[in-house]
This record gives sequence, structure tokens and C-alpha cells, in this order.
Amino acid sequence: MADTKREIERKYESDDSGLPDLTGAGTVADVVDKGTVELDATYYDTSDLRLASASITLRRRTGGSDAGWHLKLPVGPGIRDEIQAPLSDTVPDELVGLVRARVREGQLVPVVRLRSTRDLRDLVDSAGRQLAEVGVDTVRADRLFGGKGTAEWTEIEVELADGGDQRILDKVEKRLRKAGVRPSKSTSKLARALAETKGGQPRPKDEPAEPVTAGDHVLAYVRAQRDAVVDLDPAVRQDAEESVHDMRVATRRLRSTFKSFRAVLDRKITDPIADELKWLAGELGVGRDQEVLAEQLATVLDELPPALVHGPIRDRLGNWSKAEHKGARRRLLGVLDSPRYLALLDALDAVVTDPPVLRAAAKKPEKVLAKAVREDFAKVAALIEEGMEQPPGTDRDLGLHDARKKAKRTRYAAEAATPALGDPAKALAKSMKSLQTLLGDHQDSHMLRVTLGELAAVAHAAGEDTFTYGLLYGRQEQRAARLEERVPEEWEAIQGSLEI
Repeated sequence: MADTKREIERKYESDDSGLPDLTGAGTVADVVDKGTVELDATYYDTSDLRLASASITLRRRTGGSDAGWHLKLPVGPGIRDEIQAPLSDTVPDELVGLVRARVREGQLVPVVRLRSTRDLRDLVDSAGRQLAEVGVDTVRADRLFGGKGTAEWTEIEVELADGGDQRILDKVEKRLRKAGVRPSKSTSKLARALAETKGGQPRPKDEPAEPVTAGDHVLAYVRAQRDAVVDLDPAVRQDAEESVHDMRVATRRLRSTFKSFRAVLDRKITDPIADELKWLAGELGVGRDQEVLAEQLATVLDELPPALVHGPIRDRLGNWSKAEHKGARRRLLGVLDSPRYLALLDALDAVVTDPPVLRAAAKKPEKVLAKAVREDFAKVAALIEEGMEQPPGTDRDLGLHDARKKAKRTRYAAEAATPALGDPAKALAKSMKSLQTLLGDHQDSHMLRVTLGELAAVAHAAGEDTFTYGLLYGRQEQRAARLEERVPEEWEAIQGSLEI
């Protein structure tokens, strides 16, 4: 089973002068010599270096206190999540899964071997607590695939102790700079090894030019959401908090963009992709929707006085939540490993690299994007009116749910248009988010009623007291009525402020 650790470190160039005295840098009271270790690491990547292109490293390392497999995923400048797995001859399946969205059908092969002699020191405070670890590494790199050659260098690594204050890194850096030590130009040893040995280099990160045309703006938004899906894949596999929700939002943004800007992107190409995005969002929602419902059911139950809680309702809710979550996790992991999902990622890449643009894509964004946003807004208006005309109950619930989905689509269209249209689009996106929240709360009340009805039927069949289920159901009916009363006022305010 792999373990995850947040790694916060900084790298510096070094020369024969070695490490300057760091005593007195911030709260550093002493520098403790920890001896020397020999490290031998083989880095794996695809033949075209897809992991390195995304600043991801995967290695098998012996020596030191953490021998084994290490996968490092970027979080921010100088911050990475390191997932560790026990030493084995082949890449552990769990780590293969965590890079599958990058590797896809490619093969992982050894690309670089790094052998390092590391001189270790601990920076400690006056109480002897570790603040950071400093390593002076003498490195030899050998290219194993896609080229040849060797490289040698010395560098300094300063890694924050677990739970440490990052300000100590600033103090240490100030002392190092004063001694003439400069930050490394490479983000990792692997990056430096690839740059200094002969052979292929990682593909430069896709940094498009400043958007000018309508097509530029739409594709910039598509690219950002495509990147979000791929970046979130490892977190979803690890069941990280909010990761499933965030990936689902990215898929919805993509699908909405394809539909809203059909004058810009060829629907013959994007419609099939939108269908696959709907499938993926649905699979992501199997676990997410159940998770939200479970939290909401627990909340409304906790709001009841103990005297009104009859029967083993808490146990039944707990068992339902655990069973549903476990099954949803297994299913979702299967989806992320499926050829269908990987084909969807390939299709999104193709939209970005070879855009299926139409004539309107070359036009100025102000008219093209504003027209698309206004068309979506008009659909929301029609659905709000239609939904509120229905009598309270299922028909109104469904009508307002449709309006919520269109409000979300209008919000995403306004987000995509904001760089071109400025404050009016930004304001509309904010208004649509507010409306989406209101209608979302209404939809939640509907789904809670449906779930309570289903659970009550099971409880009744088991001979349990169902009083509390009925009480909660009635409260959700009252909640829905209160929310519905707010819809006309909210909508009138939004219509009055529309400036696009």
C-alpha cells in the first residue's frame, strides 16, 4: 500500500565551497551532522517523456531511509506530493494507475539513472526540534533511453520538516544567498539530467499566445478544463477530498462550452465528445451525489430533538452510506482504467491541438461570445417561467431542475467570455452562480425526499418505526416551498442587472 507525504523543498546550485554556516538563520540553533548516504535511483517515463513534461517524477531508489518507489506530483512551486511504495522489481500497479491519465497506452521505461552521495545535516531549534533537513548532493546522471551521455554536478537541497513553518526556508535561503549560493535553474534532478545529457527533452508546456479571436478565447477555456481533468485524475484515484466534485465540474464546463459556442467549434466533432463527457460526469456523480445526500441526511437528522428520532434510523443511514460509497469507489476506479476514458482524454487533446473551428472562430470575440451568452440566458428565462407555472410538486421540481442546469451552462459561458467581455460577463457569471445555488438547494430538497421515501419503504418492510422519515420528508417539503418563494425575486434582480 502506498503512503503519501507532502514534500516542501528548495534546490540550490553548489560548488566546491560546500555548505555555509546556517546557525542563526531564523530559529536555527544548531546544525547536526547526520553522516553520508549513497543513493541509487532509476527514473521511469514514457519514450516521449510525458511525465517529465508535466513535472512528474517516478523513480525506484535504493539507499537512504526511504528506499522504494517514489512518485512525485507537483502541487505548487517547491511543493510536491510524494507517494511511496515498497521496493519491487517492477513499477507497482498503484503508481501505474496514478499516472495512467498521462501515460495512457504508452509504456514506462527507465530513462535516467542518478547516483548521489548525500551529505546530510539537520537544522534544529534551541529545543532540539528538527526544522529542516539539508543535503549536499554530489550527483552523476546516466541517460538510459532516448539518448546517451552522462552529467555530473553538486547541489544543495533544503527540505522542510514534517509540519514545519515554511518561513524557515526563507531565512535559510537568505543566508545561502548572502554566501553566494543561488537557486537551481532546474526544478528537479531529473529535469537537470535530461537537460545535460544527450537525447530527447520533455515537450515544452503548452503555453498559448494571448487570446485575440473568439476561437482563441473558447479554446483557452477548453484547454484549462482539459488540464483540470488530467491533473485531478491522481487525486480522484486517491479519494482526495473534493477531487471527484472538482473533476465533475471540469467535465461539465467542457460539455457546456461545446454546446454554448457551437458557432465556434464544429458540433460534428464536439457532440460525440460531449456525449462522452456526460457519461464521465454521470460516473463521477454516482459516488459524489450519494456522498452529498448522506451528509445532508445526517445534518437534517441532527437538527431534530432526540424525542423525535424514532427507530434505528441513524444505523440505517450509516449502513446505506458506507455500502453505497464502497460500491461507487470500485466502479469509479474501473472507469478511470477503462479504454473509453482514455479515448476521451485523447479526444480532448485533439480538440486543443487541432481545433475543429468554424468561420466564427476567426471573428472578434465581443459579438460572437456575447451572442452565445445571451442565447443561453434566454433559455434560462424560459425555463424559470415554465417551471414556476407548474403546480408545486414533481413537475415544478423537474422544471426548476432544468432551469438550474441551464443557469449553470450560462455561468460557464460567461466565465469563458469574461477575459473578452470584462465586468458584465463576470457579473453575469456571479449572478448565475447565485441562482444555481438557490435552485440547487431546491433540487437537494427534492432528492432528499426521494431518498427518504426509499429508505422509509425499506425500514417499513423490516418492521421499523418510520415516523422520523415522514417528519423529515415533511420538513423538506416546507423547505422547497420557501425556496420557491425566493425564485421570482432572485430572477427579477438578475434580469434587471444584465448588461451583456
